[in-house]
Amino acid sequence: MQLDDLSLLLFLPANRLDRLEKAVSTTADAVVLDLEDAVAVDQKKQARDGLIGALNAAAALKPIVLRINGADTNWHADDVAVATGLPVAAVMLPKAESAATCADVRQACGKPIIALIETAKGVLNANEIANASNRLAFGNLDFAADIGIGQDRLALAHARSVLVLASRGAGTASPIDGVTQEFNDLQVVEDDARHSRSMGFAGKLLIHPKQIEPTRLAFRPGPEEIAWAEKILTAAGSETGVLTMDGSMIDAPVLKRAREIMRRS
Repeated sequence: MQLDDLSLLLFLPANRLDRLEKAVSTTADAVVLDLEDAVAVDQKKQARDGLIGALNAAAALKPIVLRINGADTNWHADDVAVATGLPVAAVMLPKAESAATCADVRQACGKPIIALIETAKGVLNANEIANASNRLAFGNLDFAADIGIGQDRLALAHARSVLVLASRGAGTASPIDGVTQEFNDLQVVEDDARHSRSMGFAGKLLIHPKQIEPTRLAFRPGPEEIAWAEKILTAAGSETGVLTMDGSMIDAPVLKRAREIMRRS
């Protein structure tokens, strides 16, 4: 599976490799081994060293992404160095704020980079970061804390739109939205994911296996959307010009959306 195709990324603390087999057996698209927030300061070196030689079997079954510590931390250089020799599909750079840092990490470790944008500075530099990385992701919790707001959808809408536009402008896959803290109320999980999809995101970061299926359902086109797309494509047939159906115009953008709905279905 290519990096662009990853939609559901499940976090797992890098010091809990006893759970790795279970994590890769889920239907998540990838597992994110987290050396950053999920690992206490006094356990970071042990967690990092424990990854060496421990990921081969898991990486053969499912893409593994390694979230390293940020460039402003004492652990960053060692994390980048160990990532070079690990069988990971990508490295996730937290607190991504500059294109230069993304480029440096990508060159140093030789892996694709998922730039996790979590600060106001990161959002302001999103266009440059998108061009220096392979994909963007949104760290909604840290971003909200950085600018002093809660998880209000309206307040976060601008930042989310910036990431979507930056990704499109850079020609990379649509970004991955941040986490939903709730995992017992699956309706909340699904609703949050539907909002992510409506904003133009193509996936979510997940913190619990319970979130996988409701999130996948939210990103999958519903019956009405599929029926609409099928009707549009049937009406268009092999025609390439502008058509009308039920009093509405069918042109290239409409056909493109219909094809995308059928692809995702």
